Amino acid sequence: MAERPRVLVTPRSAPGHPSLAWLSEAGYDVVIPAPGRVPSVREQRDAMATAVGYVAGIEPIGADLLRSAPRLRVISRNGVGADAIDIGAAAELGIDVLRAPAANAQGVAELAVALILASARSVPAAAQAIREGRWERTQGVELAGRTLGIIGCGQIGRRVARMAVAIGMEVIGFDAYPDAAFELPGFRYASQAEVLRSADVLSLHAPPGERPLIDRSVIAQLRPRAILVNTARAALVDDRAVLEALDDGRLARYAADVFDPEPPGDTPLTRHPLFIGTPHIGGYTSESVDRAMEAAVRQLIERLDSARGREFDGH
Repeated sequence: MAERPRVLVTPRSAPGHPSLAWLSEAGYDVVIPAPGRVPSVREQRDAMATAVGYVAGIEPIGADLLRSAPRLRVISRNGVGADAIDIGAAAELGIDVLRAPAANAQGVAELAVALILASARSVPAAAQAIREGRWERTQGVELAGRTLGIIGCGQIGRRVARMAVAIGMEVIGFDAYPDAAFELPGFRYASQAEVLRSADVLSLHAPPGERPLIDRSVIAQLRPRAILVNTARAALVDDRAVLEALDDGRLARYAADVFDPEPPGDTPLTRHPLFIGTPHIGGYTSESVDRAMEAAVRQLIERLDSARGREFDGH
């Protein structure tokens, strides 16, 4: 009896998910090297050596790892981002890289708005004071009538815009490829420079570039006492510049769901009283996990099945 081809599965939310049964039913053996956590490089390498498919989480997948996987045909991300994967090396090796666009967009958008609200009203500090038996009140600000700037108006950014408009905010957004079909009273597209200088609250939803988007020079352009929220990628923000801005009052709050590395450990930023951090939970809702896993597994099976006529024993 021929050995069943193997599929490597690494998302932390994957163990026990019903969609994994689809892989077994389709004739694949599921390999989960690090249940509930990000695999080490060694665990990745060992599991990739015999895998034809890879349902990938947030872990880096570099060229060396890809070259160590002679049978690998398809990598399917359980999310929209693939910046942790060496796309060029994958293309050279004939490995398809698939994404699950918009699968976690609602969850991330809702968390971004939650962090905006928490920042405006100092919710974490107030809750901690009550927990410790203290009665300490910090005067907040109302968001209605203020301007939200959004960098990156894709699926997530547009959802944030809708919720912010419902609160009563004016919203301006920058996107490298704006969707002209997106129309929302209270929202308009603008240049990145206008978004930065006009925003009382700035929410990041763009892919990372070669250097941080938010550095000292950009922070100097923001309105005094602005709130900055990052639920996109840690590389978008220069942490040292943000820390300085929190210390000198240029920024009122910084809230982030993404870090480099993850977990970030105990740092001057994570300890700062004006910082709000969450452990990369934007897409960690039952609905987002289901959509992302189902999309990633379904498209992996479809792509592998389309290649069934080829041998799974090398590029």
